[in-house]
Amino acid sequence: MSAPAASADSTASPAFSVVICAYTEDRWEDILAAVSSVRAQSRPALETLLVVDHNEALRERLLKEYAQGEDREHGAGREVRVLANAGPRGLSAGRNTGIAASRGEVVAFLDDDAVAERDWLRHFAEGYADPAVVAVGGRTVPVWASGRRPDWFPEEFDWVVGCTYRGLPPGRARVRNVLGGNASFRREAFAAAGGFATGIGRDGDRRPLGGEETELCIRLSRARPGAVLLIDDRAVIHHRVPGPREHFAYFRTRTYAEGLSKALVARSVGAQKGLESERRYATRVLPAGVVRGLRDAVLARPGGAGRAGAIVAGVLAAAGGYAVGSVRARRSGVAFSPAPVGEGAHG
Repeated sequence: MSAPAASADSTASPAFSVVICAYTEDRWEDILAAVSSVRAQSRPALETLLVVDHNEALRERLLKEYAQGEDREHGAGREVRVLANAGPRGLSAGRNTGIAASRGEVVAFLDDDAVAERDWLRHFAEGYADPAVVAVGGRTVPVWASGRRPDWFPEEFDWVVGCTYRGLPPGRARVRNVLGGNASFRREAFAAAGGFATGIGRDGDRRPLGGEETELCIRLSRARPGAVLLIDDRAVIHHRVPGPREHFAYFRTRTYAEGLSKALVARSVGAQKGLESERRYATRVLPAGVVRGLRDAVLARPGGAGRAGAIVAGVLAAAGGYAVGSVRARRSGVAFSPAPVGEGAHG
């Protein structure tokens, strides 16, 4: 479905707060690069909020790095605030902490191991020219540690490494949900639907679950039936993919975890909405990917058979995770409720 047209006047567009959640000093250089990319935006952010997930050593180090009194670059779009995650360990609570502390009319999220292109926020802002738009996401491009995509790794599964995958609509388009590592929401969206549900999504180095942004977006669409959620593939970030995630073992683990995550999302919002986009993906995008891989194999192109096999393996792993997760959810009676978030620190 094509998105509504927009021609934003940058002087009238909303103020942005950018939230970056961090949890480990192992990503120190990546965190600094992420913040620098926000500071270099052609459309300055009001502020950058670094939310540290229960790691006091990292928080203290970042406080020293961005001490405002010593920040010689301080100016428009350069304010950096370092916060401790005020909720339970995990990405969802970290994001909720950032939302509650933010002052902007729109809250954008950037992964701590990603860098945004210079016009990232400008393209987000253009989407909000339409008052019906409550969320805008962008395109996330993988930066492989090895320097190139593994031959066997199908583009249809780039979500495994937190990136935009083959099958999403091009250009600016309306979607069910945005992808959390490169997304933005109007503040009023959280007032209407609550924050990210804890118990879904990433928790440091534990099993790589996901789905928290899908659950939130579905909740938001229910709370605001006329709400429009967009992706704009001009709003680009570059996401680092570490070496271990280029291996099939991680691929299998992550696809299984995605199945577990989808079971939790379906438990929270219902299977009809929770799996609406996934049905099209599984019945149209993935079969086409298998055919493409087999065709490449016949033509002796590198990795064709491997990509076809990886797609099949990924589907089976995700289906297995979904089955196990569904049984666990029924037995435990787990149901997730949105975390309330504050109105922001506007003082």
